[in-house]
Amino acid sequence: MKDKLIDLFEYTYHFNVEMIKVISENRKLVDDKTISLINHTLNAQQIWNARILGEPTFEVWQVNSFESLNEINHQNFVKSIEIVKDSDLEKRIEYQNSRGTKFENSIFEMLFHAINHSTYHRGQINSLLKQNGIEPILTDYIFYKR
Repeated sequence: MKDKLIDLFEYTYHFNVEMIKVISENRKLVDDKTISLINHTLNAQQIWNARILGEPTFEVWQVNSFESLNEINHQNFVKSIEIVKDSDLEKRIEYQNSRGTKFENSIFEMLFHAINHSTYHRGQINSLLKQNGIEPILTDYIFYKR
């Protein structure tokens, strides 16, 4: 199971890099919603990692400097892999969402959610890219594995 999660985080990292690159190359054509979504995608992974590790979290919709996005993506990747390797994935963690409501989930559930959440928002970003005349990135997992 740990190897599969690592593979999925490698996939997530790879396509976050590609999204940041295509946005960077087309900054003049990219709308504010696209910038907001790429930031939200990265912020969410940071938040889930931080909840697991008991560290301070980003704000869900904070907009980071565009120049920092690759570093945030890299740090997210490193921490996610560290969590996978060093944690009991069945361990349950209590945390609060951004509204202060308390929840409890396993580390596996939290990590899988972070991966799935990123995939969802990259799909939204691709739709926005296409609407703005930018060629979307083919981000399907199966193509990544070929």
